[in-house]
Amino acid sequence: MSKIKAIFIVGPTASGKTALSINLAKKFGGEIICADSMQIYSGIHIASAAPDESEKCGIPHHLFEFLSTDEQFSVAQYVIKARECIKEISQKGKLPIIVGGTGLYISSLLDNTQFEENETDFTLRDELENEFDRLGGEEMLKRLSCFDIETANRLHPNNRRRIIRAFEVYKQTGKTITEHNENSHLLESDFNSLVIGVTYSDREKLYERINKRVDIMLENGLAMEAETTYSKSNNKGAFQAIGHKEFYKYFSGECSLQEATEVLKQQTRRYAKRQLTWFRRDDRINWLYPDCDNNVDLKAENLVLEFLKEEKG
Repeated sequence: MSKIKAIFIVGPTASGKTALSINLAKKFGGEIICADSMQIYSGIHIASAAPDESEKCGIPHHLFEFLSTDEQFSVAQYVIKARECIKEISQKGKLPIIVGGTGLYISSLLDNTQFEENETDFTLRDELENEFDRLGGEEMLKRLSCFDIETANRLHPNNRRRIIRAFEVYKQTGKTITEHNENSHLLESDFNSLVIGVTYSDREKLYERINKRVDIMLENGLAMEAETTYSKSNNKGAFQAIGHKEFYKYFSGECSLQEATEVLKQQTRRYAKRQLTWFRRDDRINWLYPDCDNNVDLKAENLVLEFLKEEKG
């Protein structure tokens, strides 16, 4: 049986993924699936830069803004839903186009990562959350290194969620995250995928786009949106989204709005750098550069045309 053909559009924030995906969907009869861990939440539309109805141009979009901001949502849950969407779109004779900058979502779909089904032990999670608050990320990583040195070396001390998850998996299953990852890529994917990456060869141009986007977000009411989440913050779900948490010190009177805005721009630039670091490791990605290529849309269209011709000739 032939594999389902799917297009992936990846890259850092503010690189132009949304516009490119819309163009390809219109050109090739596609439907778009979100691969952004913040755009899946409703209530943070401005911060997540999720496309609005006018930007969607009538193209069906899936897995956008379907969760409330306080809901937890794992990569395993995402992969299940995204796979279902890809199959449903293909069955309708449409082209699935997966778009986003969350590297773990993308790689888990591309690599057909298999996740073990474990019930969440909320008592254990609360204990680990309290332990993290008490000890901090550096000490938690030291303790993690005692049984999973590879994961401890890979994680940043501020990556609270991943550190806690590493402890959870080990305490629940007796296996490390590293062992789970090694055993999770053994099944071949159901999809035949073309991966297109969008970024700027001149990093400063990307950073300029990020800074300008933040300014536009502020004009569109970002601070007010952040204040809404701040008023009911519980440090879960989307409450730690870039674009909201940077304003919390402003709301508590610890800094000015201008200072909070500069922190947001800095954090977003750092996030873009981390995204690029993740994606640069994947040699399946066909990179396009809006600041160098004369016509990114046309080059992307040609890549898709060649991809869709495969196995037909």
